[in-house]
Amino acid sequence: MTEGRLRGRVALITGASRGIGRAVALRFAQEGAQLILCARTQGALEELDDKILELTGDNVTLAPLDLCDFDAIDHMAAAVFERFKRLDVLVGNAGLLTPLKPMPQVKPEEWDQVININLTANYRLLRSFDPLIRTSEAGRAIFVSSTVTQGTWPFWGAYAVSKAGLETMVKTYASENKKSNIKANILNPGPTRTTMRPIAYPGEDPESTKLPEDVTEYFVQLAEVSCNLNGEIIQIDRPQNPDT
Repeated sequence: MTEGRLRGRVALITGASRGIGRAVALRFAQEGAQLILCARTQGALEELDDKILELTGDNVTLAPLDLCDFDAIDHMAAAVFERFKRLDVLVGNAGLLTPLKPMPQVKPEEWDQVININLTANYRLLRSFDPLIRTSEAGRAIFVSSTVTQGTWPFWGAYAVSKAGLETMVKTYASENKKSNIKANILNPGPTRTTMRPIAYPGEDPESTKLPEDVTEYFVQLAEVSCNLNGEIIQIDRPQNPDT
C-alpha cells in the first residue's frame, strides 16, 4: 500500500496469530506497515498472511517461534537486520495466563512459564532489537499490560507479578531514552474478547466485552512517527474487574 499512517514502517508483532495481535497485524497492514509476525503456530500465521495479501496485495514476513526459546529471538533480530536494516515498531503482545489460584498453590513450572513469556521474553526482545530500533528515525516500542498489576486482585499470582515487572521494565527503558528518537509505552486494553479471557471468566458473556479490533486505533497512535508519549501506561477503560 502507498497510503496509510504507518506507510513504510517496519513493525514486529508478537502473539500475532490470534486475538489482539492478529487484529493489530491486520490494522497495521491496512495502514501500510511492513510486517514481521511472530507466533508459535505456523498454520495460523500463514492464514493471516493470506488474509493480509487479500486485503493489501502484500505479503508479510513470518517468524514462527516460541518466545521461550530466547536464542531464537536473537536469531530473529539478526534476520530482521539482514532484510530491513532497522525496526520502526516493536509490539510485545504475546502473553500467557495460567489458571487462577492462591499464590502458594502456583506450581513452579506455571510460574516459570508466565514469567518467561510475559516478562523475560519481552526483555529479550528489547535487548535483541534495541540496536535496530535505534536505527529507525522514530523507534516505537509498545507492550501490552493489564489492570491487575496493583497486586489487589486475589489469585492472579504470577500473571500480576509478570505484568507489574513488564510495566517497570518498559518505564525504565523509556526513561533511559528520553533524549533519543525512541518512545516506549504500555497499553492496557481493558476487558477484550480474546481466547485468554475465558480462563479468568469462564461464565462471562463474550458479548459483554469489546472486540480486539476495537483497540487497534490505540496501537496505531503509539506506532506513528508523530507519537510524543513516552513511558506512559495508556488504559483504554477502567473496568470493575481485572482484564486479561
